[in-house]
Amino acid sequence: MPRMLRLILPLLAVVAAATGLTVAASPAYAASLTSVASFGSNPGNLTMYSYRPDGMPSGAPLVVAMHGCTQNATDYFTNAGWRKYADLWKFALVLPEQKSANNSTSCFNWFETGDTARGGGEALSIKQMVDYAVANYGVNASRVYVTGLSAGGAMTAVMLATYPDVFAGGAIMAGIAYRCATSTLNAYSCMNPGVDKTPAAWGDLVRAAYSGYSGARPRVAIWHGTSDTTVAPANATELRDQWTNVLGVSQTPTSTASLPGGTSLSDYGDKVRVYLVSGMTHATPVDPGSATEQCGTAGTYYKDTICSSYYQAKDWGLDNGTASPTASPTASASPTATPTQTAGPCVRASNYAHVTAGRAHMSGGYVYANGSNQSMGLYNVFTTHGLQQTGANYWVIADALC
Repeated sequence: MPRMLRLILPLLAVVAAATGLTVAASPAYAASLTSVASFGSNPGNLTMYSYRPDGMPSGAPLVVAMHGCTQNATDYFTNAGWRKYADLWKFALVLPEQKSANNSTSCFNWFETGDTARGGGEALSIKQMVDYAVANYGVNASRVYVTGLSAGGAMTAVMLATYPDVFAGGAIMAGIAYRCATSTLNAYSCMNPGVDKTPAAWGDLVRAAYSGYSGARPRVAIWHGTSDTTVAPANATELRDQWTNVLGVSQTPTSTASLPGGTSLSDYGDKVRVYLVSGMTHATPVDPGSATEQCGTAGTYYKDTICSSYYQAKDWGLDNGTASPTASPTASASPTATPTQTAGPCVRASNYAHVTAGRAHMSGGYVYANGSNQSMGLYNVFTTHGLQQTGANYWVIADALC
């Protein structure tokens, strides 16, 4: 395809105005967002930024967070809320950044086959950033997560499909199913009104991304505003169909819940979660404020509804067992002190077996890991998880490890 076509990136081209949301970092923090000059062969020609909070321990988790079109790494780092929880719960961030030389509106090329296949292009550049962080920052390779907005959300789906062996979970914000588009010309129809395929057809696209892979696959969260006219909400349904099929669960939710900001949560076997934010347009959901469950800065592509970064960090267990507020569906009866992280037994079993063996407990029909109180889904013999012991009667979800 001619290079000029690549510069007409569809995703968010209709919103190409700059966000103007650059905010100076607070002088209270010593750690800062840092550019990494060399992290690998970088076939996608991306820029790597990283953030390690002061006092981050060895073996900490890692979150890869990708900006949307017309944004950059600093913008997303400053406004999406992830910095707050990296500082609070001591995990590392990697923020890939697109270059205008690759795309005129600074969007990740989620629709170009050369950038969305395992072993090449932008996907490999992002994977090399993870490899660099694991090798140089001492982060836990089994606790790597990925998220992003819009083009970054579509690229999140790319990373989950092409490198399921790298990520333990992902959160797609206003994104698009993997391989919905394979060129600039058909990307627009994916964005709006959306492309309808059967769950099996969507799932086959993911399975083909790493043919023959039979290992554990990451859990997937999907966030979308019901009033998004840039990337139609139908894309959330297609993403749900794709990932429930890949992860082997029904397209019928096993549970539902109401969260703040007019947000509904549908849980599919505790492997896929869909968050729909009522009335929200094309944006990362944030909730400015000083409370633990509040985060971010409201503005263009950051809408004051609910702090999605908080809920994702909690769902991924990045809080090390800190109790949730009463509004959270995973609230525990009492807070649990963070133990010294020492790797112990790693066991994969059904939720029923975990409870019977004393690794988890049941409350209100749902199962929670002992110590960390991470939500494991329904109390039954069908839902399975890997649990790793990291302290005395302290277990964390480790689906990618066990």
